[in-house]
Amino acid sequence: MKASRRDVLKAGVLAGGGLSLGLQISGGAKAAMPGQLSAFVRIGTDGSITITAHQPEIGQGVRTSFPMMIAEELDVDWAQVTVQPALGDRSTYGVQLAGGSSATPTQFERMRRLGAGARAMLVQAAANAWGVPAAEITTGSAMLHHKASGRSARYADMAEAAAAIPAPDPKTLPLKDWSQFKILGKRVPGVDNRAIVTGKPLFGIDTRLPGMVYAAFAKSPVFGGKLKSANRAAALAVPGVKGLINVAERRDLKTEIDIALPGIEVLPEGIAVLATSTWAALRGRDALACVWEGGDAAFQSTAAWEAAAAKAFKDGPQKPGYMNHGNAPAKMATAAKKVSAEYSYPFLAHSALEPINATAHVQGDKCELWLSTQTPEDARRMVALALGLKVADVTIHMMRSGGGFGRRLMNDFAVEAAVIAKAAGVPVKLTWDRAQDFAHDWLRPGGWHKLEAGLDEKGDIIAWHDHFVSFGADGKLNPTAVIDGSLFPSGVIKDFRADVTVLPIASTLGWLRAPINNAFAFVTQGFIDDCAQAAGRDPLEYRRAVLGAPRAIPIAEEFSGETGEDMKGTPYNTGRMRGVLDKAAEMAGWGRKLTPKAGERRGLGIAFHFSHLGYFANVVEASVANDGSVKVHHVWVAADIGKQIVNLSGAENQVQGSVIDALGAALGQKITFADGAVEQKNYGDFHLARMDMAPAVDVAFLSTEYMTTGLGEPAYPSLAPALAGAIHAATGKRLRTLPLDTSQLTA
Repeated sequence: MKASRRDVLKAGVLAGGGLSLGLQISGGAKAAMPGQLSAFVRIGTDGSITITAHQPEIGQGVRTSFPMMIAEELDVDWAQVTVQPALGDRSTYGVQLAGGSSATPTQFERMRRLGAGARAMLVQAAANAWGVPAAEITTGSAMLHHKASGRSARYADMAEAAAAIPAPDPKTLPLKDWSQFKILGKRVPGVDNRAIVTGKPLFGIDTRLPGMVYAAFAKSPVFGGKLKSANRAAALAVPGVKGLINVAERRDLKTEIDIALPGIEVLPEGIAVLATSTWAALRGRDALACVWEGGDAAFQSTAAWEAAAAKAFKDGPQKPGYMNHGNAPAKMATAAKKVSAEYSYPFLAHSALEPINATAHVQGDKCELWLSTQTPEDARRMVALALGLKVADVTIHMMRSGGGFGRRLMNDFAVEAAVIAKAAGVPVKLTWDRAQDFAHDWLRPGGWHKLEAGLDEKGDIIAWHDHFVSFGADGKLNPTAVIDGSLFPSGVIKDFRADVTVLPIASTLGWLRAPINNAFAFVTQGFIDDCAQAAGRDPLEYRRAVLGAPRAIPIAEEFSGETGEDMKGTPYNTGRMRGVLDKAAEMAGWGRKLTPKAGERRGLGIAFHFSHLGYFANVVEASVANDGSVKVHHVWVAADIGKQIVNLSGAENQVQGSVIDALGAALGQKITFADGAVEQKNYGDFHLARMDMAPAVDVAFLSTEYMTTGLGEPAYPSLAPALAGAIHAATGKRLRTLPLDTSQLTA
């Protein structure tokens, strides 16, 4: 079954029913607490206002932004609000998902209506108490006012009566006009900021339970490998090691949602080491000195895959005409000039700073987990299946995640912890080290592209052909490695053809920040630069010509929110893209003369990309030293994600974080295989961006008359091609492989 990125998003948003805005505002039965207006809003008799943040927090800021949306329509001051995280419970809160930059576009209106609904209940309670029409009552700062009679009351005074009033139909509730916002659009610090910087326990790895033991799990670095031998006596002799648990392989853990959003393919065979500390558990695991043999993935080799891709380019594709819009071959035959180039990019690991971990406690037919997860409901289902429990008997405490980037969409670590905890009979915290994180990640797939474009007499692109080589099984591309109609240049270039060759892989593949887009933007935007150079035209002017006149192109399927209604706006609007392109160029002073320092060459590069309903353009200023080292000095980012920025501080942080994340990947990250296993073991050979690499990042948001969309991912893809463009402008050398090989840049 072929699953697109939108299929994945829908699987996360819609699978299992979920909450409709037409249902009761609380999303389920109201809690029997005074002042509990819904599952999301509680007004205390002391005047306290507690708003529940129900989405997983992985650094994208939803623990702050969602309560802001509710508070805005509830008509309270932000300083009056206390935020509390929710349990993982779809039946009460509806969809709980961190992925696809879907949170804001699918929940923006719903959260506002939840706030408006709670306000309406308070207003009606006051109207009933005072014997006046509800329409005559105004609100503000958690106060109710009736001007004609001069009466006022705190929300707290009416909260208990309001909680007994039936929740109104959310669709009937009036919402504030954008111009009336007092909280949304402002700079609001993250609700966890102080706790984070003062070291308070917020993250999954901070979990401590009475009687808890610590676990490390020895498993084959090659998927499907079998245990040949282990020195159990040596492991038990390590100080702090308390016991060993044999874990048998299981291959029966797939659920229906795995079609689009995999969670665990196989519970691997191995040995769990229980100890008094994580360090002791890891030392005990290493002392086992396990010897593994065989495995489904033993054939995997980066060298072999590279040779296979080169052979495919020579021999031709497995699947010619995989995508065929217009008649690219015929147009190519009429071209005044042809341009060709090959691009490639590697596997990438997610490399979240918080190590993969899970804490589980199994008591009888109940299981409780403390997780940093992006998909808590999937974790509940998978753990229930593994332990033979009912889903309702699995409780998920959603801990803050120290990075997710798509890795924590999968809950294999939760299943491992639960299985080990059941056998141990006590609470267990399982922690992976970085080598296991890399070896058992759900990797961003690598790929190769052989591109050809036909240019007319003016140098404009009239045909585009891509032979795409990537990974899958049974001749089908993995869902994380698809090429489809949502990706540029489909729709923008009328005559476009893509051929495909599929290489086999056994290791797990997954979604990494701005899935698929993070690789394709480097390829397509880099090739635009190739064509601009062949045409002898400026990269900015050439991109304007490629985009053409403002128009809507139906190439990207729009996804639905919990209302079941399509997001308003166009799938791909070249006018919106032109707007951010021009804005980024203006911010950077495109075309200005640069003044390199002695011993360096300096240049500007520009790129754009449409991702997760967001329109983004980046300009990068970079210098290249005579030894080939690259320094990024400044990045300018222009974004169009619709009418309203929810939290300006958070929005800027997301864009800046994406830029730095993408910069690290562009300059130093790749995962390679030999003898079936990942070769990288730690950050020493998988380089994240360091502080001294971080450039100044200026961000501008264009406010356009479209619904607000997501921001966690779409700023990422256009950084790498803009950097490659800046390097070319500085040196005249075009780098077409990620990570960028700076050894080619020596003067």
